Amino acid sequence: MQVAAFDVVIVGGGLAGLSLACALRDTRLKIALVENRAPTRADGWDPRVYAISPANADFLQKIGTWKHLDSERIAPIHAMKILGDGGAQLDFSAYESGVTQLGWILESSLMACELWESVKRQGNLTLLCPASPSAIEMRDEAALLTLSDGKTLSAKLLVGADGRDSWVRDKAGLPAINTPYGEMGLVANFESDRPHRGIARQWFRDDGVLAWLPLPGNRISIVWSTPDNHAKELLALPADELCRRVSAAGGHELGKLKPLSPAAAFPLRLMRVPRTVAPRLALIGDAAHGIHPLSGHGINLGYQDAKALADLLAATPEWQDIGDERLLRRYQRARREETLLMQTTTHTLRRLFRENLPGLKPLRNIGMNLTNALPVLKNLLVRYALGAF
Repeated sequence: MQVAAFDVVIVGGGLAGLSLACALRDTRLKIALVENRAPTRADGWDPRVYAISPANADFLQKIGTWKHLDSERIAPIHAMKILGDGGAQLDFSAYESGVTQLGWILESSLMACELWESVKRQGNLTLLCPASPSAIEMRDEAALLTLSDGKTLSAKLLVGADGRDSWVRDKAGLPAINTPYGEMGLVANFESDRPHRGIARQWFRDDGVLAWLPLPGNRISIVWSTPDNHAKELLALPADELCRRVSAAGGHELGKLKPLSPAAAFPLRLMRVPRTVAPRLALIGDAAHGIHPLSGHGINLGYQDAKALADLLAATPEWQDIGDERLLRRYQRARREETLLMQTTTHTLRRLFRENLPGLKPLRNIGMNLTNALPVLKNLLVRYALGAF
């Protein structure tokens, strides 16, 4: 059996896996990336967008990606407006926080395609695409990954970056604890009559959480996290009726809406992975955690996973085994606190606004108004969102 030897084999060419590969470009490590399908640009505006924090924009800049992104497809977030289900309001402003923007809204495919172009040019990386894994064998000295075409790769470290239903995680026997929300995240893009002025808007409603995210020009991308039946009802609506429903749900703040992309939806669940490392194995991105999208932090966690693991590997001396579980536990410890904090916060907020216990509605809205009136607390929240801690 002929085996191709690598230091690091990354399974999964999504945003987390690609960013890890790029972050290792100046190291001595020999890398392979296994992906079944290359990313492609969406027709028009991609309905799958992400809110990128300044800390992660800095990470993308350092790995050479940010400067190549089309600036005309990026929208800065100058302010955030969050409304409760009982008249409460919470506002965040870049100006009041002493920064130029709170973050940026980017299309998923925009980032994926640019990262893909970067790894195609990367000297220390072998890109295997189309390719899919079929078997893993963990040995003391290496992890052996067999591909569906019969090729075998050996790796001192195997990285699972293959999403929430991770094949690598499953084959390695690392359990994932899933808590379905009974909700779907409906996404779509619209053109608006009125300018959004760089304001991200979010409503906690009786039928879920609705977010309007600014796109360049008079355009917005929405994420409506709502119970399954309601999501299916919205998906079945004609485009004009969906526009009316989305506009009405947001109090017609931007006037009439026109469709820019068909609506799509995906199921929502909380996913906890107690162990994200094992001998010769590490998980990153959605393979390592899943959170409710109301915070917009999903890919920010994934990028920080990639950064933390890349920093650890780059700092490891040549004589040290990068697949040693004792070393990899440093990565697990480094990422555990932020991941747990975001999972707990989003899960608690989602439950807080979905529960209909007597007296809870006024209490949660009082809490929002109180937070809005306390500049010190608001500043702490903004600093965390910016990645200042």
